[in-house]
Amino acid sequence: MFQGAIVAIVTPFRDGRVDEPALRQLIEFQIENGTRGIVPCGTTGESATLSFQEHEQVVEIVVDQVKGRVPVIAGTGSNNTEEAVRLTEHARRAGADGALMISPYYNKPTQEGLYQHFKKVAGSVDLPIVLYNIPGRTAVNMEPDTIARLAEIPNIVGVKEATGSMKQITDIIARCGTDFHVLSGEDHITYPLLCVGGKGVISVSSNIAPREMSTLCNLHFEGKAREAVEAYYRILPLCHALFYETNPAPVKAALAMMGKISSEEVRLPLVVMNAANRAKLRRDLEAHGLLS
Repeated sequence: MFQGAIVAIVTPFRDGRVDEPALRQLIEFQIENGTRGIVPCGTTGESATLSFQEHEQVVEIVVDQVKGRVPVIAGTGSNNTEEAVRLTEHARRAGADGALMISPYYNKPTQEGLYQHFKKVAGSVDLPIVLYNIPGRTAVNMEPDTIARLAEIPNIVGVKEATGSMKQITDIIARCGTDFHVLSGEDHITYPLLCVGGKGVISVSSNIAPREMSTLCNLHFEGKAREAVEAYYRILPLCHALFYETNPAPVKAALAMMGKISSEEVRLPLVVMNAANRAKLRRDLEAHGLLS
């Protein structure tokens, strides 16, 4: 169900508000270029600074614009379990196909706390759930044994793995089996993850290069290993360039340079890229042929 190149889509802002026309246009750009799923309100979508009303608004806009053409996996995570239940239930009512749920951040729960958190949400809302493990932002790693326990819950169907550790990735796949959807949360290890049994990527780079990331995944699933390796090394410099500063400031800057959004506006405490890094990013985009 959730396989291939899936975009962690930005939330465009204009004058402090969600820019709905720009968001709708970005969704069309993604679908026209082969993206296999849309994730609104994830890290790249600046979910941490959206109000409840805005969070629900963005999910509703995305579901409405997609109109069932690809899966919508709504970001519904929180460090408050009851808030996570509320956001996940809203995603279900809005018509999302699944929920992406980050590990509770700041609280630093134990592995048992993580298990009980996700179990509570999964038992409260009948919606497929993809776990999101990103200890660099949450301060706690969801261990493979914990993920394997959670995988036994019928509507917990996968994990977005953003530790950057191939050992962790292979341990999860070994414990959970091939029916469990292990998706890369780090663009730069997408192809290595696919080669050991992963299902795809929830990608930042797909915001600006959806066709390339989609092609990489498709080539792998078609068994065209040599072409997939070439595609991987073509997109790899972009994967690195979009993390010159904290995501999503660089990808928003890139989209603005490409004319896909009118403003690179991010919300405090994030700030727009500094001039030196923006210049580096522009050179990278030019070298990749993304700027006319």
